[in-house]
Amino acid sequence: MLKEGKICRHITYAQMGRRALQLGLCLKKLGVENGGRVLLLSENCPEWPVAYFGIAFAGAVSVPMLTGFSTEQIQHIARHSGVCAVCISRVMAERVNLSPASASGVPFVFIDSISDDEISVYVDGTEKREALAFHEEDAAYPQINEDDLATIIYTSGTQGNSKGVMLSGKNLISSAISSLTFVKLFPNDRMLSVLPLAHSYECGLGLIAPVLSGASVTYLDKPPSPSVLLSAFNILRPTAIVTVPLLIEKIYNNTIAPKLCANRLYKFPLTRPLAIRFAGRKLMSALGGCIRFFGIGGAPLSPEVEKFLYQARFPYSIGYGLTEAAPLIAGNSPLRFKLRSGVCAPNGVTVRVAKCAANAGAGEGEIQVRGPNVMLGYYNDEERTKEAFTADGWLRTGDLGRLEKKGRLHIRGRIKALILGPSGENIYPEEIEGLLGSSRLVEDALVYSGEKGELVAIVRLSDAAKAAAGAMECALEELRSWTNKKLAVFSHLSRIEIRHEPFEKTPTMKIKRYLYV
Repeated sequence: MLKEGKICRHITYAQMGRRALQLGLCLKKLGVENGGRVLLLSENCPEWPVAYFGIAFAGAVSVPMLTGFSTEQIQHIARHSGVCAVCISRVMAERVNLSPASASGVPFVFIDSISDDEISVYVDGTEKREALAFHEEDAAYPQINEDDLATIIYTSGTQGNSKGVMLSGKNLISSAISSLTFVKLFPNDRMLSVLPLAHSYECGLGLIAPVLSGASVTYLDKPPSPSVLLSAFNILRPTAIVTVPLLIEKIYNNTIAPKLCANRLYKFPLTRPLAIRFAGRKLMSALGGCIRFFGIGGAPLSPEVEKFLYQARFPYSIGYGLTEAAPLIAGNSPLRFKLRSGVCAPNGVTVRVAKCAANAGAGEGEIQVRGPNVMLGYYNDEERTKEAFTADGWLRTGDLGRLEKKGRLHIRGRIKALILGPSGENIYPEEIEGLLGSSRLVEDALVYSGEKGELVAIVRLSDAAKAAAGAMECALEELRSWTNKKLAVFSHLSRIEIRHEPFEKTPTMKIKRYLYV
């Protein structure tokens, strides 16, 4: 755990395993039976994995909850999943005002109070310290099958309608093993965790994969703001990290690009590669100097930023997936692929592109998946489970893509976000948003079709743009003109509107599109 500029609260794998077993025995003592649902709500910390594996040792099903959910959402999910116990941190209990007294007899276990021999629990209106006895004869592993339900993850996607994704142990482990085919982790690797552990992306690639490899993981005690992250990189000097495009795009747009463009070497084609390589070394130094795997997923990466990373020979890797696939569907290995060449599925996972109702272009269609990583279905929702699969059993991702002969997959965007042009042309708003986001003026962007079919962009200005407010109207018109020059005529923006409030986003920092269009 990184706290106040120092690494503290070290927990070895031996300690984690022992405490997880103790917690599992405690949950069984509190009445949690095999298959019982246990809600897990906590900020990232060493106790989160202890609770996650402890729930598994109890033979129960974890229901990890995103800390950004409201009290009403948490209570709804708790009722929907039928939780019989709650593992929670005191910080989260206070933040969401989730009172044990109102939980109708459901025991609360305060995971941040765990020690080697006791833990605080709240049962029947009384808080007490529960002894955590450990005897070898009590530490029998539960008898479960690999296809049994292991966790229910409630999504918070761009299209709304939160669903409880049911994942088995085989789903989780196979996906984590698949990630290790793209990059090997070793016991001396140091990972920095910046995404919520309750999200399948961080849980699979940032927790289960390093546990399988014996690598260390460090958590932050504060939200991952740029200043907090830069300090963490300098102190920890991580070798691996999984994150979303927003992090590297902010670093590039605010720090790298301005200095790169001002570099005299960059202005001449013959010396431009040298300037880019030099900027790449500066980026590596800012990230601690030891990064050998920088995983990027959860949303499309800006083409401009990716081109820089590739030319700078920075060890980045693109991944594609979704919660329903636990989450990895395809990816690539750092420095072992061509720029914009797409991603490929790991062994055991099969991807196809099928025709869909959307007006897909030539060779494009819905990306569909089959493999050991594919979910069991949606909890207590047979109708949406049926809709999620084709008649022959393939998972429908809801994404448009194109598959090359060599098996490399190119993702175009969400089917529901696709906009039809005036003559039926396909317009992918995510691509236009990526262009807008590459400007130093823009913090976030959302593109939609107006009442008359015109394309409109809603942008939230960056701090740099706000400082130049007097010339903003002219700057936005220049931005619109610059963007349109890079787009087909039918994708041209008619106008750009300014949004002053932040967009509401998913844990992987994608805008919740359904709230605004």
